[in-house]
Amino acid sequence: MPEIIPLGWFHTAMGAIAIISGAISLFKYRELTYRNTTGLVYLLATLVTAATALAIFQHGSFGPGHALAVLTLAALLTGAVADMTELFGKAGRYVRAFAYSSTLLFHSIPAITDASLRLPVGDPFLSSIEDPFLRKAYLVLVVLFLVGVSLQLRWIRRQSR
Repeated sequence: MPEIIPLGWFHTAMGAIAIISGAISLFKYRELTYRNTTGLVYLLATLVTAATALAIFQHGSFGPGHALAVLTLAALLTGAVADMTELFGKAGRYVRAFAYSSTLLFHSIPAITDASLRLPVGDPFLSSIEDPFLRKAYLVLVVLFLVGVSLQLRWIRRQSR
């Protein structure tokens, strides 16, 4: 793996802040929204993380990390529109939950990848992005995402009754 540049360190720190604040917000409030402090920190850190990802070209060209950054920005925009307008009507809270939770999935994929390929320093857990472990890890992340979103949507439905 190439060395991490200063922008990469900033990007990584913001991503860690996002993941931690997002997890806290989900456990404490059962949803992500700008209306509470941890949710706002999550959304702002996610925006910065996605934006900085677009400026990092460790392999020389547009890659999967950039695609995830674009998806993250699209999900943030969709969630913000659902959160701040009536465009989606009664479904707005559901759209927001799905969109913002998607961003947490999009954070987790490169986090697992980079951590597996870089840590522990000097003797990383994996030596290649092609390692079958990553596919299994991604599958686990998708399953966790689907379970988490399902629980959120169920909770929102109960709240609206």
